[in-house]
Amino acid sequence: MGAAPVCPDCATEHGDGERFCPQCGMPLVRGGEDEANLSERQLRARKINPLYARGALTRVSWARNQSEAELVAGILLEEGIPSLVRRQAGFDVPDFMAAGPREVFVPQSALEAAREVLLQGAPAPATARDRPVTPRATRLLAALLLGIAIGTIVLFMATHVWD
Repeated sequence: MGAAPVCPDCATEHGDGERFCPQCGMPLVRGGEDEANLSERQLRARKINPLYARGALTRVSWARNQSEAELVAGILLEEGIPSLVRRQAGFDVPDFMAAGPREVFVPQSALEAAREVLLQGAPAPATARDRPVTPRATRLLAALLLGIAIGTIVLFMATHVWD
């Protein structure tokens, strides 16, 4: 199978059944494994602190577009905090995939650390600007506009029929 697993941080050798170093918590690698052969995904996984990967996902921040969300996720990853970026509901426009607000989620165990890294205190109350347009609000607006259009047509017809 190759060389025994080794901790890349403290260089301690471990048995084949172990995946993380008991002393420092780093993911183990096979001895002699070359850093150049690792994929981008494997390199990202090495940065994640296992202590921050526990619990349910919790919203920690939001961004105005994909680029801002990836910047926030990169800042968190540099501190060992895993994150998930998700597009807010109501903004699925295929022509503008990078546009629209995004939410950034972290595991519950990393929430306080993520807020500290992002220089945030308690979450700010949601404002009208933060909330996505809901389908119910869209339907209500469409019904209102339809009612105005029908009322205008009826009024126009009534004034011209009597003339």
